[in-house]
Amino acid sequence: MSLTKTIPSVAEVRTRPNAVGAPAPDYNISIGYLRAFLTVLVVAHHAALAYATFAPPVAPSLVAPVRWWQAFPIVDLHKWGGADTLVGFNDTFFMSLMFFISGLFVWRSLQRKGIGDFLHNRTLRLGIPFLGAAAIIAPLAYYPTYLQTGHHGISGFAHQWLSLGYWPAGPAWFVWLLLAFDCAAAALCFYKPGWVEAVGCFLARLANKPIRFLGYLIGLSAAVYIPMAVRFNPLAWTQFGPLAFQTSRILPYLVYFLMGIAVGAYGIEHGILASTGKLARRWLLWSGAALVVFLASSAFFIMIVTSAKATSVSWQAAADLVFTITCATTTLAILALFVRFVKKSRRVFNSLRDNAYGIYLVHYAFVSWLQYALLKSQLSGFAKLTIVLSLAIVLSWITTAALRRIPACARIL
Repeated sequence: MSLTKTIPSVAEVRTRPNAVGAPAPDYNISIGYLRAFLTVLVVAHHAALAYATFAPPVAPSLVAPVRWWQAFPIVDLHKWGGADTLVGFNDTFFMSLMFFISGLFVWRSLQRKGIGDFLHNRTLRLGIPFLGAAAIIAPLAYYPTYLQTGHHGISGFAHQWLSLGYWPAGPAWFVWLLLAFDCAAAALCFYKPGWVEAVGCFLARLANKPIRFLGYLIGLSAAVYIPMAVRFNPLAWTQFGPLAFQTSRILPYLVYFLMGIAVGAYGIEHGILASTGKLARRWLLWSGAALVVFLASSAFFIMIVTSAKATSVSWQAAADLVFTITCATTTLAILALFVRFVKKSRRVFNSLRDNAYGIYLVHYAFVSWLQYALLKSQLSGFAKLTIVLSLAIVLSWITTAALRRIPACARIL
């Protein structure tokens, strides 16, 4: 079988309720805007970390044994309790949802381009930006961290940076991991070409059964997440050079990505994400459920943290199960809101959507430098967060728009 051969048609899939075709060629406005919204949440998440009450103390140096500075590049003395809620809420779902929507159009792309061209395109669009973000954006973003430790000078920063034994890439970890998932999906389609459509047909039967879909999503993600979270600290990361991932979450992310591929294979408007489907029609119910689940999970985690049983395996497993339930419920609630209400394009939102990928890649440097610039200000944590978030989005947006005027960058961004 040639790598350039296109994916077989649905006629080869025997276990299906009805024909499965590639998604409609028109760009899905609701999913495109959702991707842009999630990018804004990513910027907000990183902007809020400096003002969260649980932020660790400033590190004495970059090479100190506990390197929380990779997650908290800047730590401000001015806090805001709302930042804790924002960070906690985002952490329950937003990266899983990013992988899910990233998978939605994979099948259409594979059918249109074939495996070889698909991999070539994804390598250009993900591999090159990852290298650029890791080599340029990450050091720029972490240099203010070095300054906050009380050290100064490029040479001293370079010495500590190169002494780490690896290369922190910041938020670009998502980009390389998505590329790895794309390669895995292409390999599956090469060796098991009928699996996507078969699973897509199965999930299509749940188009008007979103609660059952939720059950499968929780079951699959819990099956791979709980053992990993019990074995490893849920906050632990694995890193090889510039390649990093959150150890216990890599398999749940893969589950969401593959589920996205299967849903997209049947057609976004013909499955669980239909704008007139039961999930969309019951958006208010799902929104309420997500809020209740998040509040309940927050109370549960507070109870565990303050309990003497917090270190027991059973309590850890229960906390991990609660996390998967919260993640899946919030994911479906956000999807319900966007497929129900986002139907018309707007010029400003189109621009945000078109520049969202670049904003994701470059925002980290703007966020950390803005946080560093406001360290000596006596403004409240809320005011600082508002300033950092607003300026980081605007500056990243302008930078990306400028880069996209360069033909070589436009092909990638």
